Amino acid sequence: MKELFRKYQAVLRFLLIFLGSYILLSLLYGGFLSLSRGEEATPDVITQNVAKQSTALLNSLGYVSKVAANKDLPSLQLWVEGTQVGTIIEGCNSLSIIILFMSFVVAFSGPIKKTVVFLFAGAVLIYSVNLVRIAILAIALYQYPQYQEPLHTIVFPGIIYGLVFVLWVIWVKSLNKTKKANSSFEGGKGDIYE
Repeated sequence: MKELFRKYQAVLRFLLIFLGSYILLSLLYGGFLSLSRGEEATPDVITQNVAKQSTALLNSLGYVSKVAANKDLPSLQLWVEGTQVGTIIEGCNSLSIIILFMSFVVAFSGPIKKTVVFLFAGAVLIYSVNLVRIAILAIALYQYPQYQEPLHTIVFPGIIYGLVFVLWVIWVKSLNKTKKANSSFEGGKGDIYE
């Protein structure tokens, strides 16, 4: 049993750190959501900002758009050219995806400065791509409402999750390069003096 544990120690460490980070960040996010909601059916501050920023992006692209509060649910209705094309809910603010991204990077952490910079840059990129994704989805739903189901459930979630996957691959490859560079300076394999 000890042999098995020793053999898979790195995998178990990764899983424990990943799950621990994910649970901790999710609990913090859940607490934030609980504190940020008032008595009325209003979404959290970040979801409201995402809705406003997406609307501003749509307007800059030449589409008259606005958001309106949904009186029954903590969400915002998104309107393009006088047509309601969707509803922006808490799940649209990209924070749950950023938590997933961060948990992986922390579990596969490298040097602290490099990790923190990558976490910040990745979170900003995911948030920004999410705004663009919402704007393009709104335009697509306005232009092609008959394709709502595949656009909303397959194409556009695939974009944001695909981005997270690409960031993870970049992170792991950058750690491998750092590891190889460090081993070459320590006289390991690939040493420039060989």
